[in-house]
Amino acid sequence: MMKTLLFKNAKIVDCTHNCQGEGIIVDLIIENGYIQWIGHHNKLPKTYSFDHDINLEQRLVTPGLIDCHTHLVYGGDRAAEYAQRLLGVSYEEISRQGGGILSTVKKTRSQSKEELVNSASKRLKNWMKQGFTTVEIKSGYGLDFDSEVKMLEVINALKQTFNLSIHSTLLAAHTVPPEFKNRENDYIDWIIENLLPYVSKHQLADAVDVFCESIGFSLEQSQRLLLAAKNSGFNLKIHAEQLSDLGGSKMAADLGALSCDHLEYLSPADIQQLQKTQITPVLLPAAYYFLRETKLPPIQALRNSGIGIALGSDSNPGSAPLLSPLLTLNFATTLFKMTAIEALKGMTIYGAKALGISQQVGSIEVGKIADLAIWDLDKAEELSYWIGSNPLYARVKQGVIQEK
Repeated sequence: MMKTLLFKNAKIVDCTHNCQGEGIIVDLIIENGYIQWIGHHNKLPKTYSFDHDINLEQRLVTPGLIDCHTHLVYGGDRAAEYAQRLLGVSYEEISRQGGGILSTVKKTRSQSKEELVNSASKRLKNWMKQGFTTVEIKSGYGLDFDSEVKMLEVINALKQTFNLSIHSTLLAAHTVPPEFKNRENDYIDWIIENLLPYVSKHQLADAVDVFCESIGFSLEQSQRLLLAAKNSGFNLKIHAEQLSDLGGSKMAADLGALSCDHLEYLSPADIQQLQKTQITPVLLPAAYYFLRETKLPPIQALRNSGIGIALGSDSNPGSAPLLSPLLTLNFATTLFKMTAIEALKGMTIYGAKALGISQQVGSIEVGKIADLAIWDLDKAEELSYWIGSNPLYARVKQGVIQEK
């Protein structure tokens, strides 16, 4: 049964598009899981009867955090490859040697659905403990029919287990599996003809993603897959311009994709196309950090264009083994030189936009779902300033206090 809550003395940073990061002291009324009123205490409506009346004592309140790009379901780890990279072997070279994604594919294929649910659950709890209310999770470590479906079923099992909004993405086009070695076109055909219809029929995924890159799939192959996915009713996403500029972002924008992710090699011309289509750029600073990259995304050009920049943790066993997602904000400010409020909006309103849900969540506004994070902090800047702490006081999911 839904309840009516009154949060008094909340210092909110609403994370709307025009938000500059200054907290204001207000009261919030939440009814039936939605934000119904925001204002000063002396103007509190008299028409409500509250089940709970909570004084937040001027604690910081933000929208519940949103991670729009993760790979949280997988088997094993890749610590051995990490050791290789410390000796100077590049990520691309490891991938070409059969390591990288394919090593995780082998381990993921061998594990049962129950084993994958258990390991992913342990990881996912870290997101909940750090104020996240929405998380996207991709497949892409199965690369055959049974294993990709198994991964999507694991993601859907997590949806049923956790009071968290989880968006599932089919990323079968993560790399070419051993069964299709040197036959990229045949593999894309197989996904289109066999996997997409089944996933669509059984509603196992919200979106389809593709790794458009020199060590992944060509621009033409990626376009063919995304067009088929669009025609099947899926939302579209793309890994693009991480290692080179193939024009994947522009292509995806032309197809109406929700987001293009990575973008270290995004060109000025592509930024213009992103601006026209309102596709959301998603930056992944943890991967940049862990791979010790030197090519920064064109952050100032994106900023100048007025496009809202989303952030994702990219948590995965190879290039971003991140289990403390709040660190994404610190990485974004220190490595990408984003401001603290830009980073916060990247994991709230623009993270929501990258998932196509910014009308429902991502900012503190009347009429939106009451997904909130309450922090033992005074200023929004502290979320990206403190390293390694967890200042969460309470997480509110659809108007229900989940953790405190």
